Amino acid sequence: MSRKKIYDYVLVVMKNLNLIVILYLAGIMAVSVSGAIRTGGAMELLLSAGEMVSAPWKLIILPLVLSAVLLLLLYIQVEGTQMLFWKICAETVTALLLSYVIGFSYMGMILLILADTLRYFPKSSHKFPVAIIICLCYLLLNNEFMVLSFDVTPLETYLAYFQADVRSILLGIQDIFASLNIFVFLIYMIVLLRSELNEKERIIGLNRQLHEANSELQKANLQLEAYAKEEEQMVATRERNRLAREIHDTLGHALTGIITGIEACTALMDVAPEAAQEQMKVIAEVARQGMTDVRRSVKALRPDALEKYSLEKALFTTVENMKKASHVDIEYRCDAVMDGFNHDEEDVIYRIVQEGITNAIRHGQADRIQIHISEDQGILTVRIKDNGKGCPDVKQGFGLHHMEERLRLLQGELHYNGENGFVIEAKIPIRWGQGRD
Repeated sequence: MSRKKIYDYVLVVMKNLNLIVILYLAGIMAVSVSGAIRTGGAMELLLSAGEMVSAPWKLIILPLVLSAVLLLLLYIQVEGTQMLFWKICAETVTALLLSYVIGFSYMGMILLILADTLRYFPKSSHKFPVAIIICLCYLLLNNEFMVLSFDVTPLETYLAYFQADVRSILLGIQDIFASLNIFVFLIYMIVLLRSELNEKERIIGLNRQLHEANSELQKANLQLEAYAKEEEQMVATRERNRLAREIHDTLGHALTGIITGIEACTALMDVAPEAAQEQMKVIAEVARQGMTDVRRSVKALRPDALEKYSLEKALFTTVENMKKASHVDIEYRCDAVMDGFNHDEEDVIYRIVQEGITNAIRHGQADRIQIHISEDQGILTVRIKDNGKGCPDVKQGFGLHHMEERLRLLQGELHYNGENGFVIEAKIPIRWGQGRD
């Protein structure tokens, strides 16, 4: 059984018990007055009871009505401290009137009001002062001073009508009822205090858990700060590597074309000056394009060719520019649909072709390069083969290393062989980006 149900059950027991006691005392008074009127004796009782003698039914009806009013007030639930205060005042006044009607012979209703106040009064500094005032009312009403001050007929006067043995039994029953009411009230107070202690312990436990949670949160914040610093360093390292790759690819490609073109110009200078001048114009254009790409790389932008053209057009333009600048025979063939790739895929494909051409000319000293791009079952293959001097024992340099790094970001693979010339084969899983059929 929950605590709320226990409180409500004890309050119901107290309400019923108080109603029984009041009706019991009112019955004694009504029987005493009726008997005195019927026998024509007990003049002292008749004179003390006043107008009650002519209407003994009032001794039953008035306590019953006032008891009903009190129970109704106890049943009503209000919100707000001010409304609850006026409700308690109305309950107390009703209880005083009820005590007056029964000659201040029973004050258990005050304990009932106190129990109800402690049960429903908000948890604030006003609860206990109100409870103290109600307790003072209980002590004051239990004093004979009230009987003398208000000139009411005490219960002993009504009991005088009965024989001594009956009177003793009736008083004993009244004491039992009063003691039982106090006993139930004490049980209620014990349950209430225990609940208050449990609530305080629960709050202390929650505060302890909150403190522990705050400590864990502080530790987590420190770990998060450390992780953020580490992540910042990792990001800086990745950015440095990215810039190194971009500058290497861009400058390496441009410088290779420039060096090869200048060597060609040197050979043509004496025999064909006009051809050498045209070659110098091509070299200047390659240099300007390389500078533009370097600037864009530093600014974390894409290659200029991919900014201006589609991937297929950018690859074709790069191949043509390098052919003009270096006089190397570059055969380019594409059997794949080159539109609809994501930007990171386009960047990797472009840089692989660019780096493959640069390595073939710079390191392999090739004069013929074959580039073939194909697609099969969602895998794009970029194959670059040259007729250069090759390298039987390939040691991965800066270019191949960063080419492999780029492919790894796309879950791709890089294979190369330097037995007969040099062959680079890159395989890239296509993610079928938006716009791709």
